[in-house]
Amino acid sequence: MRVLAVGNMYPPHHRGGYELVWRSAMHHLREQGHIVRVLTTDFRTDTGAPDEPDTFRELRWYWRDDAWLRISLRERIAVERHNAAVLARHLEELAPDVVSWWSMGGMSLALLERVRRVGLPAVAFALDDWLLYAPVSDRWTGPFRRLPFVAPLVEFLTGLPTRVDLDASATFVLVSEAVRRHAREAGYRLEGSRIAHTGVDPEFLNPRPEGEWGWRLLYVGRINESKGVTDAVDALAALEEPTASLTIAGAGEQRALDPLLEQVRGLGLDGRVHMLGMQARSQLPAVYEAADVVLFPVRWEEPWGVVQLEAMALGRPVVTTGTGGTGEYLRDGENCLLVAPERPEELAAAVRRLHGDPGLRARLRTGGSATARRHTETIFNEAALAALSAACV
Repeated sequence: MRVLAVGNMYPPHHRGGYELVWRSAMHHLREQGHIVRVLTTDFRTDTGAPDEPDTFRELRWYWRDDAWLRISLRERIAVERHNAAVLARHLEELAPDVVSWWSMGGMSLALLERVRRVGLPAVAFALDDWLLYAPVSDRWTGPFRRLPFVAPLVEFLTGLPTRVDLDASATFVLVSEAVRRHAREAGYRLEGSRIAHTGVDPEFLNPRPEGEWGWRLLYVGRINESKGVTDAVDALAALEEPTASLTIAGAGEQRALDPLLEQVRGLGLDGRVHMLGMQARSQLPAVYEAADVVLFPVRWEEPWGVVQLEAMALGRPVVTTGTGGTGEYLRDGENCLLVAPERPEELAAAVRRLHGDPGLRARLRTGGSATARRHTETIFNEAALAALSAACV
C-alpha cells in the first residue's frame, strides 16, 4: 500500500502530541512493509534533529510567527497555486493508493477537495476539533463560505477550488466520541466514521515505585491558558507549603509564556516553579518519575488527553478536570481525582488529600495502570492501518 500523508507539522519540527501520534502511525505503516511519503509545511523549530526519509516540507500554510496570516488576495492565490502544484507532483510521483490527512488547521483545505475530485480514497484523522476551526483559519476557502454566490465565478477565473465538501472528502477517524459529537453538532454527517483513541508509548507501561512524598507537582503540556497551566500555579500558591514546587514541562507561544512568568513572580514563587521547556519523549519518563502528583487542569473540552494516560502508565496519581474526551476514560477516585475547571483551590485540596491518604494513592496507581494499558499507541496504530487498508478496497 502506498500512502501519501499530509498535515501541517511533522516531527522533529512540531509543537505537540498530535504530530507525535502521526509519526508513530507512519512508523507502524513502514514496519508493516507499506510505502509512506510525508508531505507537510515549511514550518521549522530550532531543533537540529534530522528529517526522516521521504519527508517533504514544501507546503505553505496560513500561520506564521504564532499568528494567523493577514495577506492579500494575490498572496492567497499564490499560496493556493503553489500548494496545488506540490500536491499534484507528489500524487504523480508516488501514485498513492490512499491519502491520509492529519492536523489541517491553517492549511489549504482545497487540497482535500482536489483529492476528492480525482476520486482518490482518503482517510482523515481528526485528533482534535480541526473540522471546526480549520475552515475558519483557511484564508482561501474560508471567506467564500460567507460569499457563496461569488465562489463559482472566482473558481472559474482562478481554476482554484473555492468550496470544499469536507464531509465527503474522506472517511474520518476521530479520537473520541466528544470530537465526533462536536463535529456533528456543527453539521457534519460523518457517515462511516470510526473512533480510534490515541494512547501511550508501550515503553511507558512501567510503573515507577512511589517515592517519599515531597510536595512535587508536575504539569506536562502546551503552555496555553486553555490548558489551565495558570490554575496549576495558583494551586501551588494555595497549598501554603513552603517546600512545595511545580515543574512545567512544555512549550508555548511567547504571548502565553510572558503572563505565566509574571504570575509566578507576582505570587512570589520564583525558585519553586521550574520551567523545563519542551521535553523529548525519551526524557518524559524521568520527568514523571520525579513528581508526586501530575496536575492537568484543562479548562476547555479536551479532545482526548494523553498526558493523563502517560502519568497513569508510570504510576503517578493524576488530578484533572475531566472535560471533553478525557471524560470517556477518567473515573474519580478510581484512576484519578476530578476537580472543576478554573478552581485552583480544588486542585490544592486534592493534592492535600493525596498527601494524607496513602491508600488513595495506591488505589489510583492500580486503577491508572489498568486504564493506560487499554489505551496504547500500538492499539491506535493498528486502527489507523485498518482504516487506511479498508479505504483501498
